[in-house]
This record gives sequence, C-alpha cells and structure tokens, in this order.
Amino acid sequence: MAGGGTSPPGARRRRAHKALRRARLTMRRTAVDHFRGEGSDAVVLIALFLTVPLIAAGTLHRPDWCPPEALVLPLVAGGLLLRPVSLLALYAATAVALIVETAMLEGRSVHPDPIGPGTILVVAAVALSGLLVAQFRSRVGVPWRRGGTMLFDLRERIRAQSTVPALPPGWHCDMSLRPAGGQSFSGDFVVAARTGPDSRVLEVVLTDVSGKGMDAGSRSLLLSGAFGGLLGSLPPHSFLPAANGYLLRQNWAEGFATSIHLVLDLDTGDFELLSAGHLPGVQYAAATGRWQEIGAEGPLLGVWDGAEFHPAKGTMRSGDVLMLFTDGLVERSDRDISDGIDRLTGEAERHLAGGLRRIAGDLIETVARDVNDDRALILICRD
Repeated sequence: MAGGGTSPPGARRRRAHKALRRARLTMRRTAVDHFRGEGSDAVVLIALFLTVPLIAAGTLHRPDWCPPEALVLPLVAGGLLLRPVSLLALYAATAVALIVETAMLEGRSVHPDPIGPGTILVVAAVALSGLLVAQFRSRVGVPWRRGGTMLFDLRERIRAQSTVPALPPGWHCDMSLRPAGGQSFSGDFVVAARTGPDSRVLEVVLTDVSGKGMDAGSRSLLLSGAFGGLLGSLPPHSFLPAANGYLLRQNWAEGFATSIHLVLDLDTGDFELLSAGHLPGVQYAAATGRWQEIGAEGPLLGVWDGAEFHPAKGTMRSGDVLMLFTDGLVERSDRDISDGIDRLTGEAERHLAGGLRRIAGDLIETVARDVNDDRALILICRD
C-alpha cells in the first residue's frame, strides 16, 4: 500500500477542498483589489448604469422636458471616465433603453414621434466619439482618475527642477520660462546646482529642445531629468559631452537641442560659458556701462558624436549682470538675431536703471509678448 503511489480518498478530498478554498480567496481578493484599485471604474459604471433607466423614465413621462437625446449625457461621461470594456456595457444598456423608449412611445401614438433617425444618429455619433477617447486613454495606459493629476504633477516637477538654488549675499538670480501659446509644457528648460568645494560654484544649464510647446514637452521632460542627474556628478567640462552622448543614444527623429552651460565661482566672480550651438550670453559691465557678447564654440547636442566644446571665460564684478536666453526672445523672420539681442539688452538696461530685481518676466513681456515660441531668460546680478 505504501509503495502503490495512491492516496486515501479522504486525503485527496481534503487537498481538493484546500485548493478550491485558495482559488475562492484569490478570486475574492482580485475582485476587491480591482474594485478598490486605481484602475477600477466599477463605481462610475454603476452610477452611469443607474442614470440610463432614470433618463428613459423621464422621456416616457415627459418627452418634451426630457428628450430621447438626453441619453447622450451618460455616454459623454462614460467616454471620459470608463475603460472600453465598461463603456461597451454602458452602450448596450443605452441601446436597450432607446429601444424600449421607441416601442412604448409608438404604442402610445405620440405625435410627433420624438425618436427619429436624427436622434439615433446623434446617440450613435456620441457613442463612437466616446469609444475613440476611451481607446486612446487605454492605449496610453493612464488610469481614468489619474490622467489630469499625472500631467499636473509632471508640470510641477518641471517647474521645481527649473529653479536656481539660493545664492550667497551679494548675488541675485531672476529667471522666467514662457511656453509657446500659453501652454503648460515648454521645450526650454533650466537645471542648476551649487557644486564644488563648499558649494561655492554655481552651475546653470539653459537648454532649448527642438520643437516648441507640447510637441517638445515630452523630450524636454526626459532631458531635464537626465541633465539634472548629470549636473554636479561630472566635472564641468564633461557635462556637455555626456549630454551629447545621451541625446545621441535616444535616436529621436528630431533629436537635437542647443544648450549653454554657465560655471560661476561665487567667491571670485570668475566664470566660464560652454555652448552647444546656443546663442551667446551677454554681460553688462557696470564699470563701462556696456553690454558684451560672450560666445563659446560648440556644435548642437545630438548631432555629432565626439563633439568638443570650448569655453569662453570672463569675470563678474560689482554691479555686473550676466544674461542667458533662448532664441524665442530675439529671433524673428524679418530681422537679424543681432538686432534682437540689441533690443533685448536695451530693454534690460532700461529696467535695471529702475532698480528692479525681478525683471525677467517684464523683459519677456516687453520684447516677446506675442511670439509663438518658447522663451526663457536668466539674469544673474552681482552687487
């Protein structure tokens, strides 16, 4: 008996009973998790299901106050909130309600007939639109309750990352970023950090990703996170080569960017500017009252493997201002970039004469208010 390889019937029944109980518990937990989880739309589906018979009852009672077209209301809400599978179930309930309304109103010989081809066409068009929206949302993989929250969180993370750390006494920084068309996402971004011994070095990187607004926003988000991780982790002269290699590895069809990297010693005022195809920085020298362009040499990011970036050097003394900006502030189809830079520096000098500290936003409004392009401006001042 022991070597026969068989089990007593009672043992087999106990094992089967335990397996069945585990399966039931697993199914119950799965159902509860699905109902309570972020991706669950059961509560919304039940609520919309209940509105369908209520609207149908209202139509049967007072078709002049509650027309049959009112059935599109739960369809619109379902298209925004439900998954495609749940939405099809709602469509089935709505179709049944529409059939019942048609049969009962015809039986009561209501004239004129409130349910005609136009009503069916409207309901069908709304249903199709809602299904397309739900399928797109499902393909993206964003939970129905978290889509807007996720975008808001991404926008706030970009804004938080695009802040310059607090500077020691005697230094001031003002910055403004304006996306194209008043959108929330921009192809221009800033990353900054205090590095070096005792954090006495300020590194600021201003980048302009190809494209603008929402089209460049996703690439801008990815690059800002990567650049923020590189900044301070590498020696200053290694940052742009590493950023260039990262961009090349992405294999984007429109995968280039311009960037300018400021390395400023907050003790001495000595600085270096390294550029990757970016517009030059401009420095206001308080001793002479003049603006001077500071242009460094280097190719665009994401174009040429093994690119080299050569710095331009300078010194900020008391009263000096250093200004970094993107092409949205100075570039126009009907004028040369140098004319745009001259206008920007002229307006900046006028604002600085008024003793204003926070002037970046005012400058953008003055020189590029109606420009349909991303605009970014950074001013660093030394008392």
